[in-house]
Amino acid sequence: IITANHNLKNLDEHGESKDVKIGKKCWIGMNSVILPGVELGDSTIVAAGSVVTKSFPQGNIVIGGSPATLIKQM
Repeated sequence: IITANHNLKNLDEHGESKDVKIGKKCWIGMNSVILPGVELGDSTIVAAGSVVTKSFPQGNIVIGGSPATLIKQM
């Protein structure tokens, strides 16, 4: 889970950080990456090895892939 990224014009500096919000009872699979500013709603399951680049605030879903997409609504 990363909340900041590097400044593309100066790799020695970090850009502005953005909070990551993870809801209640979420499962995050091994080797997944969640990028700055992402919000995951309650009971979201992230498949192993996923790269989550955008928010999924609705919850009760399974997401996965690179970039992560909706796989299933529960």
